[in-house]
Amino acid sequence: MLTHLLYQESLDTRKPPGTGYTSKVRVSDRYHIVGFISSGTYGRVYKALGKNGQKGEFAIKKFKPDKEGEIVQYTGLSQSAIREMALCSELDHPNVVGLAEIILEDKCIFMVFEYTEHDLLQIIHHHTQPQRHAIPALMVRSILFQLLNGLLYLHTNWVLHRDLKPANILVTSSGAIRIGDLGLARLFYKPLNSLFSGDKVVVTIWYRAPELLMGSRHYTPAVDLWAVGCIFAELLSLRPIFKGEEAKMDSKKTVPFQRNQMMKIIEIMGLPSKEIWPGLVSMPEYSQLQSLAMSRAPGHFNRSSNLEVCAGTPGADGFDLLSRLLEYDPTKRITAQEALEHPYFKNGGPISANCFEGFEGKYPHRRTYHHLATSQNTP
Repeated sequence: MLTHLLYQESLDTRKPPGTGYTSKVRVSDRYHIVGFISSGTYGRVYKALGKNGQKGEFAIKKFKPDKEGEIVQYTGLSQSAIREMALCSELDHPNVVGLAEIILEDKCIFMVFEYTEHDLLQIIHHHTQPQRHAIPALMVRSILFQLLNGLLYLHTNWVLHRDLKPANILVTSSGAIRIGDLGLARLFYKPLNSLFSGDKVVVTIWYRAPELLMGSRHYTPAVDLWAVGCIFAELLSLRPIFKGEEAKMDSKKTVPFQRNQMMKIIEIMGLPSKEIWPGLVSMPEYSQLQSLAMSRAPGHFNRSSNLEVCAGTPGADGFDLLSRLLEYDPTKRITAQEALEHPYFKNGGPISANCFEGFEGKYPHRRTYHHLATSQNTP
């Protein structure tokens, strides 16, 4: 069983600086690639089996070099890749994905992680299929506790995740939650520049906090807690609660006001005001919010929240926690530590470290594509 001491005790288990870098060895010497998992702007992720003493299953993230036309030119790694490697080499917590090692090959870098069989997006989709039911309440409670537990560890160590969403919350076959994909993560202790100056767009649009949508140049760990609230609501309702459409940056890389996404939030949470959010009037996009409000007929937007209608049935304690996670004002939004001490976790009996405990169904494992794990695609 998980206890409320877990997140405090685990902060002491830190890896020595610089742990995990391996050179003068090839990935193929240590791992056998068995499937392709996914790809993105960063590169590709493969499923692998350890060999020559490396037992178990692994996920290997291969960063791709910069490319100019058809010519691959190695000019270094992206800022996000460097950050991810640096942070993952230091972090060590049962609810944060574990880094096994970093392998440096000639003009190629690989991050080797523990392999997890599921993610929350896959689990949510499983429950949306016909003849299936809501995610069990005890499972939701365990998932949320473990997620907040890992997030408290990150925040206590001055790390903002900045991209929490169901696809980045990994789940092992034994029901342990792992926060994954720290590609947008950043230290927030005395940054040399404002967090906005380095990455103007953070957090996938459906999980982006209102202060980010309002153009805030300085933000706090509260942005991660808003995302947790969105994930909590999605676990309950089996759909994204604020499913807006993202407006893309223009040719000058100017970040536009995300009008549609803000409207989706207002339709459920009500129209924010300076009374409930005093800092609202100083936000760069405040005039855009006023324009949005005036573009609708009087009374179109509620002044109060109708969250209870949209968020399933988490019970009184669960609804109170959800409301505090989805607080407009980031200075009033509940913290990870406060959330872990909320009655939602205190009053419902022991919380299992296995979120699948008592669940009689079976989730399919993460899909891997064996036909794509060819010699031309593998590390």
